[in-house]
Amino acid sequence: MVTAVTNSEPRRRNRRGEGGKLREEIIAAAVALLDEGGDASSVTLRAVARKAGIAAPSIYAHFADQPSIMLAVVRRELDALAVVLREADEAAGSDARERLFAVCNAYLDFARAHPQRYRIMFGGVWTATAEDTSITDADLLSLGDSAFTLLADVLGACVEQGTAYPSDDLYGDAVALWLGLHGLAHQRAVVRTMPGPADVGDRLIRALAHLK
Repeated sequence: MVTAVTNSEPRRRNRRGEGGKLREEIIAAAVALLDEGGDASSVTLRAVARKAGIAAPSIYAHFADQPSIMLAVVRRELDALAVVLREADEAAGSDARERLFAVCNAYLDFARAHPQRYRIMFGGVWTATAEDTSITDADLLSLGDSAFTLLADVLGACVEQGTAYPSDDLYGDAVALWLGLHGLAHQRAVVRTMPGPADVGDRLIRALAHLK
């Protein structure tokens, strides 16, 4: 996962050709602000610059505006989520049902472990209108594809192995499962005490995956 950048010591200027390093430090600074309990409104250009130990104008060499920083954060965290889900899938073995529960629970665990990041990833509140940002609709289209594709593949494996009932719309069923996981993750993040049984996650997975 992303390592927070601190400004406990004066930052040394990057050498020529190290612009990519500064870009990563800017993204890490934004993530650190989120992990400290902030939200999208706390990730201002001034705050990011202060956290990274740079002058605010230095950001413009890498990001056009604040939403473009947030887009980079979301991309990085969605990539991290995909890695977490893939590792859970690989560790679960060959049984499709075990793989499905491993992937779904890894998703829920990721959301629980990183609530601020998760809200930014899926909340959408940072996406400004086209008139207010350099971000285009094309920038948003493929976000989360790797993680979703893995979930759909594991769900398909359940159907093939006979663990789940046959589906005439596997994509639609995968979307429903994805949204169900998101709804549970969001509910856990916003309420003090979750209603219902302790195994509500497993119940949701069984129902939306149409497991036998």
